[in-house]
Amino acid sequence: MNAAAPTVGVVVIGRNEGPRLFACLESLGGLIAKAVYVDSGSTDGSAEVAERLGAAVVQLDMTVPFTAARARNAGFAELRRLVPGIELVQFVDGDCQIAAGWLAKAAGFLSENRVHAIVCGRRRERFPDATIYNALCDREWDTPVGDALACGGDCLARVDALASVGAYAADLIAGEEPEMCVRLRAAGWKIHRLDAEMTLHDANIRRLGQWWSRSKRAGHAFAEVAHRHLGLPEGIWGRNVLRAVFWGCVLPLVALFGAVAWTPAFLLLFAAYPLQIARIAMREGGGRTAWLYATFALLAKFPEMQGVAQYALNRLMGRRQRLIEYK
Repeated sequence: MNAAAPTVGVVVIGRNEGPRLFACLESLGGLIAKAVYVDSGSTDGSAEVAERLGAAVVQLDMTVPFTAARARNAGFAELRRLVPGIELVQFVDGDCQIAAGWLAKAAGFLSENRVHAIVCGRRRERFPDATIYNALCDREWDTPVGDALACGGDCLARVDALASVGAYAADLIAGEEPEMCVRLRAAGWKIHRLDAEMTLHDANIRRLGQWWSRSKRAGHAFAEVAHRHLGLPEGIWGRNVLRAVFWGCVLPLVALFGAVAWTPAFLLLFAAYPLQIARIAMREGGGRTAWLYATFALLAKFPEMQGVAQYALNRLMGRRQRLIEYK
């Protein structure tokens, strides 16, 4: 006899997502009755839309500094209150739609693999051809299949596993999902990515400035999460910080200072940038998309370095970083 299917609930977070939120909640189907929408100060009627569709709504106190982690924790707590005995929770951002069949496949995996706390799948961009930046996001979501170090914002998680580690770190302005995965893996749990469609995402990044801010936020997350778990075997992103510091600061400073102080030959160090782009592009297959990805992957080291420096300065000054938003 097959074991009973686990009880699944959903936590959606958002702010001023408009039609994207409607599409997200519609994609839940009958699970809307076990869904909690956490609104972070929307002014477009998002909370009313969620209530009308049948989701429970939590309005965050916006006098307290907002983070996505805080919103997810609030939704997680409310879901556990409303549905006692809930076993699995799907976290999804309000600008995403859940793919048909995903929840059944993901829940089946967790039922059969008791050492795994989290399972995720393929997140895709809805309009990858609309802008270069959307295409880059679509490539970013395409991570390797199998056991992984971390997940992103959309995932199906085991409730008891999350509760055992205190869920998300509410003070993080970004990188809260990978940081939680570090603590889960330290506690003996595993993370897995299935070769399956999970969510459709709408990044809606149309300007270079948006992409720059998003990359700066990533750099801040790299630095904060890496520092928080420094020395832990399960720790992550130490190399990401080093790469941002090297390509975004050390190499250009050495080249410029050396050229001014000693010899113009130091400017030849800048040749490392096109060589690195070529190396990444060849690794990615060598096509047009590969060269585009490689160029922006290296260019991103400058805003990432800005985020790393911002974290370091804030830590030195004892200040709390406010949210870095890009849309």
